Amino acid sequence: MSSLSTWSCLAVLVICIVMLYPYVRIVQRTGYSGWWLITLCIPGVNLIMPWVFAMARWPALDGERRA
Repeated sequence: MSSLSTWSCLAVLVICIVMLYPYVRIVQRTGYSGWWLITLCIPGVNLIMPWVFAMARWPALDGERRA
């Protein structure tokens, strides 16, 4: 078996950051913390959480309705 080189690991890390950044921005615009994206790393939960976010009340929209 071959192992990943340092450059390969660095490239994977950069790609992951570039791919997750838009998701963090979307979650933050809904009024939730970007740390909720950690749930994407948990098998099974990663299939349920998009539905939870889609159906839940968004704090950002609730604040606009009150104003």
